[in-house]
Amino acid sequence: MLQVRKVALITGGARGLGRHLTDSFIADGYAVVVNYLHAEVSAKELIKNRGIYALAVKADVGKAEQVREMLCQTNDYFGRLDLIINNAGLTRDNLLLKQTEEEWDAVIRTNLTGCFHIIREAVPLMIETGGGHIINIASYAGVKGKAGQAAYSASKAALIGLTVSAARELAEHNIRVNAILPGYLLTDMGAQSPKAVDQATKDSLLHALSNPVCIAQSIVDFATLDYITGQIISLDSRLL
Repeated sequence: MLQVRKVALITGGARGLGRHLTDSFIADGYAVVVNYLHAEVSAKELIKNRGIYALAVKADVGKAEQVREMLCQTNDYFGRLDLIINNAGLTRDNLLLKQTEEEWDAVIRTNLTGCFHIIREAVPLMIETGGGHIINIASYAGVKGKAGQAAYSASKAALIGLTVSAARELAEHNIRVNAILPGYLLTDMGAQSPKAVDQATKDSLLHALSNPVCIAQSIVDFATLDYITGQIISLDSRLL
């Protein structure tokens, strides 16, 4: 078992914002567990040459048994967990009246139930090692709602509610729980819709999209603050 200063688990840590988060936390001296589901090649490339302080673990956050196994691997390898970034997410965009049960269930299972699984399974390990910080990656869509994204918007709105409830319950264990709204990012998911990119740019007071490198570094900085919990922090330039 490695003796390290701080350990971060980043779900969906091999692609999009997750990849930038992994880079930034490793650069800041964290040991990082990079969770992935389909992006095995990216995950392995990401931890290559990172030494013994980066571990890639395949797990579907929507399946409790796989999350449980991932946390066991984390405990066996590092012996502690100080930070969770619930970043794994997906969207199945469709108009509400055309949304299928399968699309709806897939989004809720990953974006919301996945976070529930991670928190429930990880908190005991955090308590054992004195507390920690859970940061849920929410969305502007979870506050404002968006046509064609009923499932995604609902999942992110519910994640905000989960964040506040968890913060109330876990404060006595020295575990902070906050949500970050990172703004519109031209990463894998965000770049798929030119129309949404244009609209986000127009809605921005600065007529600019968020920079994933800057957002990742901001989250690294925020993770160190030990006096904030139960908050929804917007890193966006669109008005809420």
